[in-house]
Amino acid sequence: MDTSTNQATSVAKIMSEIGIAARTAARTLAVAAADTKAGALRAAARLVRERATMILTANAADVAAARATGVAASFIDRLTLTPARIEAIAQSIEEIAALPDPIGAVTAEWTRPNGLRFQRVRTPLGVIGIIYESRPNVTADAGALALKAGNAAILRTGSDAHRSATAIHACLVDGLVEAGLPPAAIGLVPVTDRAAVGLLLSGLEGNVDVIVPRGGKSLVARVQAEARVPVFAHLEGICHTYVDGQADVAKAISIVLNAKLRRTSVCGATECVLLDRALAPEARAQILAALLDAGCEVRGDEACRAADARVRPAAESDFGTEFLDAIIAARVVDGVDAAIEHIGRYGSQHTDAIVTEDEATAARFMQRLDSAILLHNASTQFADGGEFGFGAEIGIATGRMHARGPVGVEQLTSFKYLVHGRGQTRPG
Repeated sequence: MDTSTNQATSVAKIMSEIGIAARTAARTLAVAAADTKAGALRAAARLVRERATMILTANAADVAAARATGVAASFIDRLTLTPARIEAIAQSIEEIAALPDPIGAVTAEWTRPNGLRFQRVRTPLGVIGIIYESRPNVTADAGALALKAGNAAILRTGSDAHRSATAIHACLVDGLVEAGLPPAAIGLVPVTDRAAVGLLLSGLEGNVDVIVPRGGKSLVARVQAEARVPVFAHLEGICHTYVDGQADVAKAISIVLNAKLRRTSVCGATECVLLDRALAPEARAQILAALLDAGCEVRGDEACRAADARVRPAAESDFGTEFLDAIIAARVVDGVDAAIEHIGRYGSQHTDAIVTEDEATAARFMQRLDSAILLHNASTQFADGGEFGFGAEIGIATGRMHARGPVGVEQLTSFKYLVHGRGQTRPG
């Protein structure tokens, strides 16, 4: 048997053992008390703070290795941890711990004429596989959310962030142990071999119930193509902000700048700004100038170029591109219906916003688009589970089955029906 065969056999054995252990842990978590799960998370948050120096040291090694490969600055930003970001990780875990426990919650209840009483009750999904790339905080968010919802998690981080993820994962595991829960409840794939991803997507012999990918287009595309279990995901975040003719211009400038430039690398960043032709020419010029003056490259149509000579000509492909950088496409459109048509053609049904003081126009925009998240007079950068009050999120889902928008604690549950009778039998 050659070396490559030995390695493949070893990875398959490791993944099989992780899957079996996660399934066993999931049975314990499904009936774990809410206080026990919350206690494990509070302990994990405390350990993240206590081990901040250790986590930063591991992260520094990841960042140095990534820099040596010449990756983009936006990648380095996603990978890098700071004392403030570590504190944010600890706070996020604590916020998840403080959320109402969803398991066992009765979401609907009714009684039939024959006296049978029906209840729909939240239950865990089971075992969730989470595949992600260069964001170390996802280790904490994904593990904590899965645990809160009574699920076991199998985490697979990218090789670039493996040291950081391992250090954070150790805090989660030790928190589980302190609370008397099985350490396999939050597993981290210990190998960086890409074969591990394929095995996870296969479902690990029926031990994985759902996959959540969080990363770039190539990762999500692979997961959606190869997964043999359900997937919660979005392929791209081609988000739009439409500035209506009835917009408050100062408000529009503030929203557009934030939506594009607060963090250009997040999936909720606006990638295209649509300007109503009914806007005064000077208003259109002010919005574009604000972006350009802030260092954003604007690629626009002829009307946008006429408003500011610094606007570069847009190619047709620019209107369907997720730039994830300080670049934005811009187009002048003939009102809200033209904006809706443009978004329907070029968008990814992730997050889209309208800026207007006309409530009827806002309602039309929000009713006629089927994006997972729609905003009125607010930045698309609010496409985040924490901002929704979910504590955190595993990702944003744009599919139409089960979960849409930020995937938080409630979205990581299923349900069962409890039927209570008094001896009823069904007539023939």
